Amino acid sequence: MTKIRTRYAPSPTGRMHVGNLRTALYAYLIAKHEGGDFLLRIEDTDQERYVEGATEIIYKTLEETGLIHDEGPDKDGGYGPYVQSERQKEGLYLKYAKELIDKKQAYYCFCTPERLNSLRSNVNGEEIMKYDKHCLSLTEEEIKKNLESGIPYVIRQNNPATGTTTFHDDIYGDITVDNLELDDMVLIKSDGYPTYNFANVVDDHLMGITHVVRGNEYLSSSPKYNRLYEAFGWEIPTYVHCPLITNEEHKKLSKRSGHSSFEDLIEQGYVAEAIVNFVALLGWSPEDDREIFSLKELVEVFDYKHISKSPAVFDMVKLSWMNGEYLKKMDEEAFFKLAKPYIDKVITKPLDIRKIANMVKTRIEVLPQIADHIDFFEELPQYDISMYTHKKMKTDSKNSLELLKEVLPILETTDDYSNDNLFGILSAFGKEHEYKTGFIMWPIRTALSGKQMTPAGATEIMEILGKDESIKRIKIGIDKLQQ
Repeated sequence: MTKIRTRYAPSPTGRMHVGNLRTALYAYLIAKHEGGDFLLRIEDTDQERYVEGATEIIYKTLEETGLIHDEGPDKDGGYGPYVQSERQKEGLYLKYAKELIDKKQAYYCFCTPERLNSLRSNVNGEEIMKYDKHCLSLTEEEIKKNLESGIPYVIRQNNPATGTTTFHDDIYGDITVDNLELDDMVLIKSDGYPTYNFANVVDDHLMGITHVVRGNEYLSSSPKYNRLYEAFGWEIPTYVHCPLITNEEHKKLSKRSGHSSFEDLIEQGYVAEAIVNFVALLGWSPEDDREIFSLKELVEVFDYKHISKSPAVFDMVKLSWMNGEYLKKMDEEAFFKLAKPYIDKVITKPLDIRKIANMVKTRIEVLPQIADHIDFFEELPQYDISMYTHKKMKTDSKNSLELLKEVLPILETTDDYSNDNLFGILSAFGKEHEYKTGFIMWPIRTALSGKQMTPAGATEIMEILGKDESIKRIKIGIDKLQQ
């Protein structure tokens, strides 16, 4: 059997869109599931869309997600260069385009922008331009004269205008299109650079790519790709087209959504492992109902034949839940490194922020939620005394006041403010007075935090705040209740 070789071939045009990350992930999983090779190729032939620093973003994202390539610009496996602009300098694409011209499968086009604009038409509200093969009829003498005169040109693919073309995709099956729909796409642009479509075909063949993974927006281009493969006499790779990714309103996920790229999600407090896990399930599902997978586990179970044809919904609620599951299972030290910048934005006092981090670890789904859970440590917020009333704990404003007055002297006379010691003292107090634990802790916790929900119990909070601040806040609570 031929060794499987897949590639991720991004254009350096900015941040990595979630759809592009999924393409990279699926290509990686297909290769690694079968012990194959995963290649990185930088497709920078569209000079107008090139963004400075975008190539570094590609490398950084692949590293953070664990999608380590076997070959690429930094790892020559004998098929380089792996950057299209470098391959372009070698005259590679023009050479193959001229070979197609010799085979009558392509031709020079000298049409001016004005003439091309005149061919534009509006179809169902969308402006399209279908070339009319005008330059196909030029004689050898006319072509030679135009070339010698330096008239700008492109090289176009010569697609048939009659009959049909059938191609196979491993997800969508056999698809037949009317050749009338096949525009004579440009292969070499007027600047001498190849188009994305042409460079793809040439490079995929020369690099031995066996499986091409891409979004289903490229389904309509596949017949034109196949005609190029056939014109050269090359073997056609296995196509794996992935479904569209939509937002919750079932519209295409756009940059305006604010969470369309990997970096957007990282900045919003999601962790790379959770993002990869979530993206894997955008259009693919395992044989069972399992949802949490490490990258290694995905490699083991991934079968691309289970990729769906239906659009995948980018469900932020599900991603947040999944992210929370990853945070819960995370090593304490690893979580602290992630949480510290968020804690430092809120806590300026000399408190034990490691203990604070451990408190919130199982309480949050995304890292920015840390602030709302811990802000009371920095400063006691204004709160209403109605918070002291809790039916289940059988507390109200009156008995909470009495309880706080009773425990205040006990808390003032102890200097050991460790959680264990405080809990032991208050438990003994409860037994002596036949108070349930919740009846004691609810008023104390309310006085300490001024919040309905906290990431820890009363004695854990006192351990963090220390004796002076704890006593101060309980006294504030007593004053509030007396007023």
